[in-house]
Amino acid sequence: MPLTPKQRAEKSAAAMWAEDNASKWAGMAITEIDEGRSVLELTVEEHHCNGHGICHGGVTFMLADSAFAFACNSRNQSTVAQHNLISYLAPGRLGDRLRAEATELSLQGRSGIYDIKVTNQTGLTIAEFRGFSRAINGKLFEE
Repeated sequence: MPLTPKQRAEKSAAAMWAEDNASKWAGMAITEIDEGRSVLELTVEEHHCNGHGICHGGVTFMLADSAFAFACNSRNQSTVAQHNLISYLAPGRLGDRLRAEATELSLQGRSGIYDIKVTNQTGLTIAEFRGFSRAINGKLFEE
């Protein structure tokens, strides 16, 4: 019986997560997954904060980039980042629960465009990230 798009996305995420030591090391968790969409969350801890006492921009970028990765790999086609950009709109603070929601905007051939919004527990937008993906050879699991 063929997989539904959501089942394929879940199985793709599980295969990626098993090998994603960086996202696990940072303290991220996948909270939602579907075809072309993902949500990852992270609680800002002391080791995530910079010299200004706020969440380091690289941590915010990493969270958004990981959400992007799970969304663009949701079809069991190995896919990597081609180009990313981020705008920081507000600081993440110690204890904040950051949520990165990735949404697919376009998928044409091997190239995709994804928007990722990073918010905190009150819904305040921390950052807006746009990711451009490129499919490469390979699958995440055998179908």
